[in-house]
Amino acid sequence: MSGTGANRRLQPIQNRFMVCIMSGASSRLAFFLCGCYMVALGVHATEDHVAEDHETDYYMAAVYEHQSILSPNPLTLTSRKQALELMNQNLGIYEQQVMAAAQKGVQIIVFPEDGIHGFNFTRTSIYPFLDFMPSPKLVSWNPCLEPHRFNDTEVLQRLSCMAIRGDMFLVANLGTKQPCHNSDLRCPSDGRYQFNTNVVFSNNGTLVDCYRKHNLYFEAAFDTPLHVDHTIFETPFAGKFGVFTCFDILFFDPAIRLLGDSEVKHIAFPAAWMNQLPLLAAIQIQSAFAMAFGVNFLAANIHHPSLGMTGSGIHTPLKSVWHHDMENLTGHLLIAQVAKNPQGLVGTQNATDKKDPSHSKFLKILAGDPYCEKDSQEVHCDGATKWNMNAAPTFHSEMMYDNFTLVPVWEKEGHLRVCAKGLCCSLLYQRPALSNELYALGVFDGLHTVHGTYYVQVCALVKCGGLGFDTCGQEITEAAGLFEFHLWGNFSTSYIFPLLLTSGMTLETPDQLGWENDHYFLRKSGLSSGLVTAALYGRLYERD
Repeated sequence: MSGTGANRRLQPIQNRFMVCIMSGASSRLAFFLCGCYMVALGVHATEDHVAEDHETDYYMAAVYEHQSILSPNPLTLTSRKQALELMNQNLGIYEQQVMAAAQKGVQIIVFPEDGIHGFNFTRTSIYPFLDFMPSPKLVSWNPCLEPHRFNDTEVLQRLSCMAIRGDMFLVANLGTKQPCHNSDLRCPSDGRYQFNTNVVFSNNGTLVDCYRKHNLYFEAAFDTPLHVDHTIFETPFAGKFGVFTCFDILFFDPAIRLLGDSEVKHIAFPAAWMNQLPLLAAIQIQSAFAMAFGVNFLAANIHHPSLGMTGSGIHTPLKSVWHHDMENLTGHLLIAQVAKNPQGLVGTQNATDKKDPSHSKFLKILAGDPYCEKDSQEVHCDGATKWNMNAAPTFHSEMMYDNFTLVPVWEKEGHLRVCAKGLCCSLLYQRPALSNELYALGVFDGLHTVHGTYYVQVCALVKCGGLGFDTCGQEITEAAGLFEFHLWGNFSTSYIFPLLLTSGMTLETPDQLGWENDHYFLRKSGLSSGLVTAALYGRLYERD
């Protein structure tokens, strides 16, 4: 996959691995470089630099997608010494990335979930891999400068020293342990809590804060904290960051509650995310979170293609730089210049919107204008086609383990509507040409119960895996069909993630998002490649 973008002044640095940038309404840049990629998000750059009068408005961020060295026998109990030998191999790679990032002036770096110790442990077999974790809120501690203050903190010490050497904030994930007593009724029988933990170090090596993962994803080795950690840390270069982990992104606590602090403009997000198309690939949900909530989203995923694990990015509401690679077995460092105050996409519109014919048509449909509805006998319809919305048959197919109700998208242009329970999804579309592919508009309003339990409302335009109805919802990554469209629904939640993915795992930015007449809509024209998924993924947290 390759691509070009409108901003020709952004130049490739070297050539080897491919990553992509999504910018504005439709442009994207794909560059080849050696292990490291740097681009400006929200700024025009000449080479790798920014005009001096803008430098204070941006910071340099990095995320590292790590091909971790795993324990060959994670179910077997090992010694602390052997565990440290394995973890130090991964930490050695981390240190190399920190120093590479430091040469580019990076001020914060994020590493993935499970990157140091691996996964597939039991509660007992992971124990030698756990560091003792004192509370940063109770204890001021610099592990690099005070290495002997607490036992079993070798990993924390090494991470602290990396932050000092790189002169940057560092966010990493590790397993931690905390002793408990019989007086604690929740204390496990082995006398300790074990947590999946993110740690934050300042550029002087101080342990600034930690976050213990709350929404565990089939992680028998770890405990769920009694109380949700709402971890916010302050930086001198960009203000407040929130931090949470992987599966947390789909739940209200802590992800959404953190944003109750309006000063939180940035999220650090370690993950070990297994991609699931067509709606929940890693880069899809990362970008969607940034767009939905108007924040910068620094996402580091683990890299194990055989397990479907890849997809990291530095996402702003308007632009993204990302890495998705299912072929190469190597880690990848992404570096980008990021605006301190991200500009939001939701609710934005051009002054010409109402003069645009497709948008005018959309507004008329929402307003209940009878002229362009089905079976209309009026002849003065501003030249618009009078579509017969009953022409497309309704069918059902499984998508993301949920039973979607769908209608096929057969025509070159049209207006389709499909409903399930209280949610009705509509599509107004035009296509420059028909392709030999089946697309469908689908709706689901219900409780998702596989690999987690959570309530969703979804409107989705997807390319099907074949030409049969039963292939709609299958995982595909390549497509040829081009669309200009409005997609909308009468959602009963304000928490809606916009998903827009085109051929070759390419992210696109909607032209417009927002509410109109109690309907939430996504508008897009000028796709750079064939559409794989366009969806509005709503979460009703209170119905989980």
